Amino acid sequence: MLARGPGFSNGHPPRPRRGRPRGLRDSYRGLLQQQEPPSARPCTEFDKAYFHAYSHIGVHEEMIKDHVRTGTYKAAIMQYQNLIEGKVVLDVGCGTGILAIFCAFAGARRVYAVDASEIALQANEIVKDNNLSDKVIVMLGRVEDVNIEENVDVIISEWMGYMLLYETMLPSIIFARDKWLKPGGLILPSHATLYMAPVTHTARYSESIDFWRDVYGIKMSAMLPLAKQSAFEEPCIETITGENILTWPLVQVMEVDCYTIIVQELESVTAKYRFSSMLNAPLHGFAFWFDVEFNGPAISPSNNHLQFPSGSLSSDQHSQSSSQSKKRVKSDETIVLSTAPEDAPTHWQQTLLYLYEPIELKQDQIIEGSVTLTQSKENARFLNIHLEYSSGGRSFIKESVMR
Repeated sequence: MLARGPGFSNGHPPRPRRGRPRGLRDSYRGLLQQQEPPSARPCTEFDKAYFHAYSHIGVHEEMIKDHVRTGTYKAAIMQYQNLIEGKVVLDVGCGTGILAIFCAFAGARRVYAVDASEIALQANEIVKDNNLSDKVIVMLGRVEDVNIEENVDVIISEWMGYMLLYETMLPSIIFARDKWLKPGGLILPSHATLYMAPVTHTARYSESIDFWRDVYGIKMSAMLPLAKQSAFEEPCIETITGENILTWPLVQVMEVDCYTIIVQELESVTAKYRFSSMLNAPLHGFAFWFDVEFNGPAISPSNNHLQFPSGSLSSDQHSQSSSQSKKRVKSDETIVLSTAPEDAPTHWQQTLLYLYEPIELKQDQIIEGSVTLTQSKENARFLNIHLEYSSGGRSFIKESVMR
């Protein structure tokens, strides 16, 4: 998912949306769903603003034009065509309906395409234009509120936000899984891993901070504290390269198994880390990115029946382990969507948490500490970040909010 709309970090307010004729609105009134299951989280004003942001065409254009993102989803759907053909699919947060239509092309008997944004109105027209109204049912509303009168074989969704957890859409997938997914059903994507690494980025720091030291021969160092706060108080969404990374292996902040994870595990995640710098270079901050995998339910060789994969870690398990490891070993058949610096760029880019003061590192110098990601009490779609880091006998804390 993409969060570039009103009230979202590193985004621009969309242009005013032109009103639709009342007759057109009335023709879609049947799409609105009113039923709310007892366990559904209330829809807040923040949620309404979030859904409104996704009614802007620019958001969907950027996501669809991300060929890594869209092409990987299409490839995954075709890889699991045998589990989709003739089956019932639920697309959570369908947007323009492109993934739902891919599933229909793969032979799905029925696809429920659900979105709480008014982009669902256009999705319904797109479905009609492609002669798929008999297969794809577009539903305008939160997945927590709509009424689907049958269980589904497949859930597909592009739920990932910046830093994986920003926007907090994964609880909607968990809700849909627990309410409608048949035992042994397929979830795409099935697994996700959030990584972090220390980075050096002299050019970025110089551009934002060092510029103020000498401006046309005028000393403007008095601007430095304000410049650092303005540039680095909140997380930055940027593209870096492997050359910016100071160490290997990476740290896994968290792993998500969509077949087993529960909502409580997302409320707060803590990971400890310990890095050894590969270079003599300034530490400017930490970068975060994620991979998602498209795996089907596991086959148990002992009893030859479908079972849910395991491996979801609780926040306590994360905090007790070192979390330092290489990427998960994957088979040649596993389809992976990666947002890593060394891979093809995506619209997610990487999330950078810059330090106000760089730390000069020597080769093999240790950087250690912990990072905690917590859902904001102000708005559950925001992400509080608490970073503790130590090196060279000095310890620091940085707190930030991804809004």
